[in-house]
Amino acid sequence: MEMDASLNVLGDPLQTCSTDPITGFFRNGACDTCAEDTGSHTVCAVMTAEFLAFSKYVGNDLSTPRPEFGFVGLKAGDGWCLCASRFLQAHDEGCAPQVNLAATHQRALEIVPLAVLKTYATGD
Repeated sequence: MEMDASLNVLGDPLQTCSTDPITGFFRNGACDTCAEDTGSHTVCAVMTAEFLAFSKYVGNDLSTPRPEFGFVGLKAGDGWCLCASRFLQAHDEGCAPQVNLAATHQRALEIVPLAVLKTYATGD
């Protein structure tokens, strides 16, 4: 798998999203991506209780630990490389989490407009 260039939505070098818990398609802490990442795990989202409840409701339970997969479960405040389409869906439903723009991969822009991402920017 060849990784896409590690650039964020602002055109700068991609920053780390989270190493605790470890996130990313490559599990390197960054929202790096490649052609094989069909889910486009490119949005560095900062979890909120509202978003976690929404995600569980639509069938992607991110809050329950799954030790058999090495997954500790997420809580409000955790950073996570979220699928760009799930972020857009949460935006459309009015419960999108905050976004760390410096850690959001530029490929997210293929799905989510920059203006939408900026609406949720954390200020990091």
